[in-house]
Amino acid sequence: MNLLVKGARVIDPSKKLDKKIDILIENGKIAKLSQNILSKKANVKVIDAKGKVVIPGIIDMHTHLREPGREDEETIATGTRAAAAGGVTSVVCMPNTQPVIDNQAQVELILNKAQKEGLVNVFVVGAITKASKGEELAPIGELQRAGAVAISDDGNPVMNSQIMRRALEYSKMFKLPVISHCEDLDLSKDGVMNEGYNSTILGLRGIPTESEEIMIARDIKLAQMTGGYLHIAHVSSKDSVNLIRKAKKQKIKVSCETCPHYFTLSDDAVVTFDTNTKIKPPLRTKEDIRAIKQGIKDGTIDCIATDHAPHLDMEKNQEYELAPFGIIGLETLVPLIITELVDKKVLSLPEAIKKVTINPARVLNLKKGTLSVGSNADLTIIDLNLEKTISTFMSKSKNSPFIGRKLKGFAILTMVNGKIAMQDGKISK
Repeated sequence: MNLLVKGARVIDPSKKLDKKIDILIENGKIAKLSQNILSKKANVKVIDAKGKVVIPGIIDMHTHLREPGREDEETIATGTRAAAAGGVTSVVCMPNTQPVIDNQAQVELILNKAQKEGLVNVFVVGAITKASKGEELAPIGELQRAGAVAISDDGNPVMNSQIMRRALEYSKMFKLPVISHCEDLDLSKDGVMNEGYNSTILGLRGIPTESEEIMIARDIKLAQMTGGYLHIAHVSSKDSVNLIRKAKKQKIKVSCETCPHYFTLSDDAVVTFDTNTKIKPPLRTKEDIRAIKQGIKDGTIDCIATDHAPHLDMEKNQEYELAPFGIIGLETLVPLIITELVDKKVLSLPEAIKKVTINPARVLNLKKGTLSVGSNADLTIIDLNLEKTISTFMSKSKNSPFIGRKLKGFAILTMVNGKIAMQDGKISK
């Protein structure tokens, strides 16, 4: 069925568009953007979006779908439904599955499964090293030919500088970004939260910001040395932002992302010993939050991603030291951006939308993040005034520190390739 979205404020940063217009969708593609479109065809469903905001479909460039290996925590089917519920039309899944996505067969397995069971677009990141052990490069060309859009050992840093150098050199041949999980394992070993006042008071072993910053500094130097394209994942600290800002001024090929929890929660949240505050990198200080917001504002931080990391209740319901790192985030991405960044005047709405649409599309060379005529009709409709208290999730796991929090600005419709995947909180299939 063809669709006509009428009466909305349409914001598309890729086209510098922000105006009240209608969108006609035919055969799964954007056919026309204009004021007062009158469809002459009979088989057109009209979607009344008056008073709402329509944006290009949201891209979450950092998710963990857990399949294969940990289908008890999440699957491609449940993860993509959670994405649709949150207004996300494309997810980029990380390779730290069981087994690791380090070969052509694994990439093809994910893409084939996503084609059959996924409700939104699924893109795959291949591993930098075999089994993500950091010892030997994975077959990067093979991963790219199979459909991988980037390489990363996310969940594990590449501690060997020579191997990271080679990864940046070889990936450049295939125009693949290297997504770096920046962590010095010798500094972070056995740590469970940010090292500082709160870790001392709580008696929990800390992870210093330097464990992140030292590796960022190393990878920036390697990117400068090789001319490779470096993307730094889940930036959490003030000096990390400063290092990346300086590198960009030097015209080094580096981009980065942060996550909503790093501009929303400080390590003060850990005093409850709620293991849903246990994340890696850990929640930092209020000073770091201010620096992250400034980095988002001035463009140092290119993208906002969730690092959606599902875990079972039984895994999280342990002593803080024993519980796994990670939280879910697909269904709280939009309201956290609206509540914490837009409503608090850190970003304008078009600036915020850019961080989750065209920017991640450019980093990963995806033909997404735009409402250009002829492009696939991926779009998200947001009600900026809709308020909800976070309580239930489509995700198979429920490990969120935002349960019970009242947020504002939710997706009310998710469209993928011209098909409605979610409308008014109801999943289409």
